[in-house]
Amino acid sequence: MTSLSERLSTRKLKGPESEPVRLTARRIYILPTRHGVLFALVLLVMLFGAINYNNSLGYALTFLLAALGMVTMLHTQHNLAGTVLHSQTCAPVFAGQNANFPICLDAPAGTARYAIAIDSRGFGARFTDVAAGRSAHLPLSVPATVRGRLRPGRFKVYSEFPLGLFHAWSWVEFDMSCLVYPRPDDSTLPQTLLSPDPGEALRSTSAGCEDFHGLRSYRPGDSPRQIAWKHAARSDALLTKQFVGGAGRSLWLDWEQLDGLMAEARLSRLTRWVLDCHRAGYRYGLRLPGRIVEADSGEMHKRQCLEMLALFEIGSSRRSRTTAAA
Repeated sequence: MTSLSERLSTRKLKGPESEPVRLTARRIYILPTRHGVLFALVLLVMLFGAINYNNSLGYALTFLLAALGMVTMLHTQHNLAGTVLHSQTCAPVFAGQNANFPICLDAPAGTARYAIAIDSRGFGARFTDVAAGRSAHLPLSVPATVRGRLRPGRFKVYSEFPLGLFHAWSWVEFDMSCLVYPRPDDSTLPQTLLSPDPGEALRSTSAGCEDFHGLRSYRPGDSPRQIAWKHAARSDALLTKQFVGGAGRSLWLDWEQLDGLMAEARLSRLTRWVLDCHRAGYRYGLRLPGRIVEADSGEMHKRQCLEMLALFEIGSSRRSRTTAAA
């Protein structure tokens, strides 16, 4: 349930902000913490005691501690003011993991920042100190429960430095997202995929195959053992060796092969197959309703397949079946 302070402090947020964001005094809110309220109650009791006994030392100590509290409030607000925030790219994750959005905090020259924290939806705060004129990074951790594009929404930047008597905070929202792949299931590649069809030519991209076939341009994710290093030394161009033989083949991971499974279960199964094919070094392609990724291998190919699985719309499979029936 959203608290009153959160509703009041976020009423001016209308969506993602342009980066970078500087925390000015006008957008910083501050309230006493539980320790701050207890501190105020103790001061009130001390003041009543000094009045009752007309004790000058009691007055002096009460007003001294009250002044300390006021100075602490100014320092807490000043510890947050002037900090500059901007986001960085978030690495893709699988459903069920935590997406860590990197947030960069820059402190102005001449003034360090201490015990600054960021938090999103109460999933756990992270603290850091920022040296004067330097930058620090904090991961904004958000659970990735479903596949697709995950947007963290607004998050809170706050500090209770130096004595924890006051809580100063500001809300920030960036236009950032994280790609969430489907959660891979526990299945293995079926033997029907690994067994060649009659008359099918077998191809392999793994090192140590029987016959050298030729060279092609280097692709990110190719094994260093397949790179033509002698050619690279002569021309400064990276090429990858290709082989043919009976050690491997091109595999097709097809949506239609998984009849009987629900849509999300099919995506999880295909995700597992993509990971297994990439790990084994197979050349593989992916077929989904209305979309095809041609057979290939390497890290970039794996990412392309996983991205298509993450962003696949369930309704497109129903539309494809309807169109085929018509």
